[in-house]
Amino acid sequence: MAARTPPTSTRLAMRADAQRNYQRLLAAASVTVAEQGAEASMEEIARRAGLGSTTLHRHFPTRQAMLEAVFQDRIESLCAKARELLTDPAPDAALITWLRAFVAHAATQRGLAAALTTADGGEEPPQDETCRTMIRAAGAKLLARAQQAGSVRRDLTIGTLLTLVNAIALITERRPDGAEQADQLLDVVIGGIHRETSTGRSPRAAHRQRPA
Repeated sequence: MAARTPPTSTRLAMRADAQRNYQRLLAAASVTVAEQGAEASMEEIARRAGLGSTTLHRHFPTRQAMLEAVFQDRIESLCAKARELLTDPAPDAALITWLRAFVAHAATQRGLAAALTTADGGEEPPQDETCRTMIRAAGAKLLARAQQAGSVRRDLTIGTLLTLVNAIALITERRPDGAEQADQLLDVVIGGIHRETSTGRSPRAAHRQRPA
């Protein structure tokens, strides 16, 4: 006798239950990562959600998958910011504005920088649409515009640039004045990536004088 599939109502109920479990895990993960950072205990997340580790790993098979889910909204916000800045008439200032927004988010949200750190260090991102590939694609467009304008070093790659800003975020995210320190360290990075304009002024200096 052939096996029968469950009634539609049962399958829908199972999907709704799985969605509830996902939301409970995501809420618990958000709180735990905020407290413990990227190395937050997966067992603690499952415990806070009132679910078993099997259910946790079904929804988040890896720690990276969990971190990306926690920070998805913030990543999408940064990508949207990058798209807006693509119309800025000053490509160098647009890149700097985005980098400051990136570092400000990462320095104040524990675990975000780790979620965006490329493990293999390669320039070619994987084909799946992960938070890291989204950020790399968004930043690469801003960097390319600044390079084409002649204000940023042409040998600079988006992988190198994101490695630098992620490092800044990682070392400042636990400090009370992390955002301020991150911005100061970012100034050093900006000073190293720009090329002086014909007037002798750097894009960093020009950006500092632009209205907020």
